[in-house]
Amino acid sequence: MINIVIAEDHNSLIDGIDLFFGFEDDIKIIGKVNDGKALLELLEQKNRHVHVVIVDIRMPILDGIEATKQITVKYPHIKVIAFTMFRKRELYNKMIAAGAKGYLLKNAKLPILLQAIREVHDGKTYYDSDLPFEDENSTANIKKEDKLTKRQNQILELIGQSLSNKQIAEKLIISEHTVTTHRKNMIVKLNLEGRDALLKYVLNRGYDFD
Repeated sequence: MINIVIAEDHNSLIDGIDLFFGFEDDIKIIGKVNDGKALLELLEQKNRHVHVVIVDIRMPILDGIEATKQITVKYPHIKVIAFTMFRKRELYNKMIAAGAKGYLLKNAKLPILLQAIREVHDGKTYYDSDLPFEDENSTANIKKEDKLTKRQNQILELIGQSLSNKQIAEKLIISEHTVTTHRKNMIVKLNLEGRDALLKYVLNRGYDFD
C-alpha cells in the first residue's frame, strides 16, 4: 500500500483526487492539508506511515518549495511530487533542488498523477511530458499585463483556481454577467479558441499573480 498525503489549498482538487484514488487498491490517502505549515505538522505525527507527498508550490503560510526542503531533510524516506500550475523553469529548478522526485502540471490527467506516484514510490523520478518550459524571453510569451486590465487579471487568476463564473462573481463582488463579459473579451484579446481556453491558457503560462 502506498500512503499519500496531499498538500493543496484548493479543496475541490483534493476532493477530485480523493475520489479518483478511491478505486485504486494500492493507494491510500492518509492526510489532506491546505498549506505547508499544516503539512509539516501532520508529518510530525504520521511521517513513519507516509510514502509520498503531493504538494502544490503556491500555498499560504509556507510554500511547497520550503516544505519540500524540510521534508527532504527530516524525512528522507518520503518522496515528494510537485503538482502545480507553474511551468516556469526557475520554480522547477527550485523544487528539484529542494528534493522533489516528480513534477507535474495540474492540467495532467489524474491517471498520469497515479503513474507518477507509483514510479516515484519505486525509486524513480517522474517529470511531466508537457515540459520543457516555455522560453520566458520569447515574444510569443507576452506578459499578461500588456493585454489585460487589472480586473481581467484578477478574473484570470481565479479561473486558474478552477472557480466558476458564479464563484468568481461572489469573490469579486460583481455580477455573473460581468464575469461572462470579461471572459469573452479576454478570449478575444488573447486570441484563444475552444472550451476552457482561458483555464488552459493560465495553466500553460504558469503566471505569478503577486
